[in-house]
Amino acid sequence: MAVKLQGFEFWKTTLRGARYVVAPMVDQSELAWRLLSRRHGAELCYTPMLHAQVFVRDANYRKDNLYSEVCPEDRPLITQFCANDPEVFVQACLLAQDYCDAIDLNLGCPQMIAKRGHYGVFLQDEWELLEKMVKLANEKISVPITCKIRVFNKMEETVQYAQMLEKAGCQLLTVHGRTKDQKGPATGIASWEHIKAVRNAVNIPVFANGNIQHLSDVEQCMEETGVQGVMSAEGNLHNPALFEGHSPPVWEMAEEYLEVVSQYPPCTLSYVRAHLFKLWHHTLQIHKDLREELAKVKNLQGLTEVSRQLRLRCQEEITNGGEEAGQVVGLPFPHWICQPYVRPVNGTEVKAVCHKRALSQEDSDGASDALSKNKQKKKARNPHKNFCPEQKPKYIKCEQCGNPKGNHCVFNLCRGCCKKKAHKEVADCPSHGLRFKTKAEKQNRFWKEEELMES
Repeated sequence: MAVKLQGFEFWKTTLRGARYVVAPMVDQSELAWRLLSRRHGAELCYTPMLHAQVFVRDANYRKDNLYSEVCPEDRPLITQFCANDPEVFVQACLLAQDYCDAIDLNLGCPQMIAKRGHYGVFLQDEWELLEKMVKLANEKISVPITCKIRVFNKMEETVQYAQMLEKAGCQLLTVHGRTKDQKGPATGIASWEHIKAVRNAVNIPVFANGNIQHLSDVEQCMEETGVQGVMSAEGNLHNPALFEGHSPPVWEMAEEYLEVVSQYPPCTLSYVRAHLFKLWHHTLQIHKDLREELAKVKNLQGLTEVSRQLRLRCQEEITNGGEEAGQVVGLPFPHWICQPYVRPVNGTEVKAVCHKRALSQEDSDGASDALSKNKQKKKARNPHKNFCPEQKPKYIKCEQCGNPKGNHCVFNLCRGCCKKKAHKEVADCPSHGLRFKTKAEKQNRFWKEEELMES
């Protein structure tokens, strides 16, 4: 059995001293995107965040999200899991360890789905549980265990948190310099000071995450914090050539990505669509008819054609517009050039959004001027829809996976778990429309009738 490398030796040898890192992104850091990013300077990639419990129980999930994406060019690779149970996490790691170079525990996801599932950054205060998870995984699996975290408001608490994970067996730490509340309109600026404090306090490699939009940001971050590498998520999605220090025309990246997708099928259509929306983001604010078309098309050929139409319109604009072609207020380059999308930080747009959301939470009547555009559309379709979190019904969880159970399920399970149990026990569940017992009895009657007729 090969010796498991640790800390800096693991980073230098297995990860080849990677400095430019593509972040784990749900439904976005799939094989085709990772390969595109590697062609343009990325030295290390992460899989999208995978759910450890689902990974353990569902062979198709393992195949679709990891096993079928094995590719020699896609190394070094770190597989990321979200989990809140040490035993389940270790089982998932054991099933994944032969297909990657390390396993990462997600302790940074701030989204509502992570809050409901009790994972990601919402485990940030459960140090005893996290210590047990990391320690057990470090002892049981054959590849190193790494962690991705967010910071606390207090720098001292962040440092102690990082040191606890290191002591438990974490071999590499990625620090996103934002707190769990810095998301959406309140994303704000990541604190490199917190990252620097962690780097100075631990004896394992540290990657920084946050405020990375250009290669100059990468270099500045490494210089100011002393980290070993820098991870990019949003910046990479808008410009996969970020780590080359290059801002190519969007159509070059879009066409190359679509070529990779066709070479390494299957790739879920929603992933491809989402990538094209990110790449063409600035142009689609102008050509809104093609934005609608991009949202409607049903196959890869359709997406390719919309991207081609966008290229032709941009090239026509270049031909007819002269030196000022494509210039948009607020953008440093013409809209057809790969460049980051910058969320307003202190502008009125953010304040308006925050104010609107605050009103929508306080106003149980759901007045239209207190709702987001998305909620206003839902309200128009269903005038009786309630947006007050306190008044929403509390769903009872499935006994096996934690998803909402069917209201009248005979097994008290969600549909997925109910289907497996009903099939195994040859039972019916009318609430989920499952008729395994009925079909079996019908088939038995048919064969008995056949036997009677033959005799």
